[in-house]
Amino acid sequence: MNALTFQALRMLADGEFRSGETMARVLGVSRASVWNALHALDASGIEVFKVRGRGYRLAEPLSLLAADAVVSALGASAPRFAVEVVDSVESTNSLLMRRAAAGAASGTVIAAEWQTQGRGRRGRAWHALPGAALTFSVLWRFEQGAGALAGLSLAVGLAVTRALAQCGMREAGLKWPNDVLWRGRKLAGILIEMQGDMLGPSAAVIGIGLNCRVPAALLDRIDQPAVDVATACGTPPERNRLLAGLLTELDTILTEFSREGFASFRDEWQACHVFQGKPVKIALPDGGIVNGTAEGVAENGALLLATLSGQLRFHSGEVSLRAAA
Repeated sequence: MNALTFQALRMLADGEFRSGETMARVLGVSRASVWNALHALDASGIEVFKVRGRGYRLAEPLSLLAADAVVSALGASAPRFAVEVVDSVESTNSLLMRRAAAGAASGTVIAAEWQTQGRGRRGRAWHALPGAALTFSVLWRFEQGAGALAGLSLAVGLAVTRALAQCGMREAGLKWPNDVLWRGRKLAGILIEMQGDMLGPSAAVIGIGLNCRVPAALLDRIDQPAVDVATACGTPPERNRLLAGLLTELDTILTEFSREGFASFRDEWQACHVFQGKPVKIALPDGGIVNGTAEGVAENGALLLATLSGQLRFHSGEVSLRAAA
């Protein structure tokens, strides 16, 4: 999506009709350019209605992100963050990794309406449309080295479930090491990338993708069962307030994690783990499978698996946890 397409989207975000003539005049372009911009929205999956004599409108209003609205909703946590909202970016994690290397401050946040190359764990693509998800990254600096930050993705998952609970969603669960589920379907994913020295200090770029109100056609393109906040909550919270709630919980969790590591979150995390005490299988990088029962996690976040040959430990790396057949 180019800049003109986003400008047109913002004009129509309230769900009201706008004539092509009015849009062209406000945007300073031809009516043909407006038509092309709206055609690009349609092609991306955002449905635009055209009614003769009334103009264009979206199939339903969109809640678009605005940095000032997020900061306002942050309240007492606002000084801890520097929030930037961009229309389009290759990947919020990639951009923030570059910013981190250039010295960006802890608490820097980049949220995007559209990612051209959004990434999930293990190189998977993350699919999202403007107004349909929250895709953002947070930079957090630690005095410790990367080796001392084991379990960070699990702690971040707890921050997401806490924020969702504040919105009335009580059934969100966690799947080791970095997925948030609702009734067995994926609601959010976490991708953490690290910079720094092994002995410290270090920096973590924490990327979060959360489905808010995703069209059915897009859910069908996702390579696993997925769900959105609108389905789980009935009435989804306004996206700027939801992002502020997520950042507030991240502030609390990451501050404690900096002092205590993952150990202080272990019991709470296990209470949220959807596979706790259940038969599962671990898919290994070489294609092998290990079957067992999920016994929880260690104080460093490693998965504890009870097998016929004894208890095994797995670190996130490239392994994948699945329900047993």
